[in-house]
Amino acid sequence: MSDQKYFTPEEVTERYRGTISLGTLRNWRSMRIGPAFVKIGKSVLYPASELDVWDQKNIVTCRAAKRLIETDNDQAG
Repeated sequence: MSDQKYFTPEEVTERYRGTISLGTLRNWRSMRIGPAFVKIGKSVLYPASELDVWDQKNIVTCRAAKRLIETDNDQAG
């Protein structure tokens, strides 16, 4: 049996501090956008690993931060 952790839609809204509502998750599922999910009968579950992947896809990199990283790497080398 897998040790994979799954979140209910309610737990997903808690994970994102209420910035994503249950209605938004429902709409995203119907449009097949947003984080991947598993549906078993009427139950909808979101694998934690898929939420982590979705988080990574939504990271916004700022130019200033990128320059700082490049500057740090130049000074280190």
